[in-house]
Amino acid sequence: MLVRVLFFSIAAAFLIAVLLAPLFIPILRRLKFGQAIREEGPKGHQKKAGTPTMGGIIILLALTFTVIKFTNQSVEIFLLLFITLGYGLIGFLDDFIKIVMKRNLGLTAKQKLFGQLVIGAVFYYVLVRNGYDTIISIPGIHWSIDIGWLYLPLVLIMTIGASNAVNLTDGLDGLLAGTSAIAFSAYAVIAWVSSQMNIAIFAAAVVGAVLGFLVFNAHPAKVFMGDTGSLALGGAIAGIAILTKTEILLIIIGGVFVMEALSVIIQVLSYKTRKKRVFRMSPLHHHYELGGWSEWRVVVTFWFAGLICASLGVYIGVLS
Repeated sequence: MLVRVLFFSIAAAFLIAVLLAPLFIPILRRLKFGQAIREEGPKGHQKKAGTPTMGGIIILLALTFTVIKFTNQSVEIFLLLFITLGYGLIGFLDDFIKIVMKRNLGLTAKQKLFGQLVIGAVFYYVLVRNGYDTIISIPGIHWSIDIGWLYLPLVLIMTIGASNAVNLTDGLDGLLAGTSAIAFSAYAVIAWVSSQMNIAIFAAAVVGAVLGFLVFNAHPAKVFMGDTGSLALGGAIAGIAILTKTEILLIIIGGVFVMEALSVIIQVLSYKTRKKRVFRMSPLHHHYELGGWSEWRVVVTFWFAGLICASLGVYIGVLS
């Protein structure tokens, strides 16, 4: 029965996204919500300027409608919708300021961090108030420890770190939509095996929504998700990892996101300390682009890397 519900959740979210996109894309274009392309980025990206962005709204609507339809009202669903839509709101404000108010950087780093901290702290508060423990487990070796109050900074690091890492991955047509579909599929399996039905359905609904979005986001993209979508997906995957008690496993399942974030950190530290760049350009996907790879080759390679990471994560989390 659960497998059937998971399938229907994926199908419903996919269908809603596919139906909404043709309605929203012309609206975004009429409102001139077009993507601004960085001048210092790969030259081939300049032709993408003006492509409608903020398409993450499509993903969030498809996800929300599906989750409300197929899940029971529960603390888990409240928390997941709260952090997903909350981070999506931060992303929406960031996109809106960039595009409509013509402020290239959008929200300031402090404003964005403050919003992320508040949402993460509320998430933690509701979590512990509803009896969730503060135990973390080391995957694969069945060893765990109760870290007590240290769980709060862990939650904040996970939610902020994941949202920003996922956001950095959104730089090529279809890259984030594909890698996130793979990562959330892994979490749907993990939640299903651990009998966390609502979380499994939520993860499955994300898969369907991003795959529906991918129909219009694959190269050449007709719409971008913007920070509205990428920050929301990052918050969602962190929330699922926390609720399934697979906090450490997130590093493996989200391996592509981790590599993208690390490439930026390494690049910045190297340039500030040695005045030398380790990569041709960061995040990592641009390094390969500037090395002569086609955009599609980079995307497919990263999808494959994401599949390996997700498969390894499921193996460790379920079968070990």
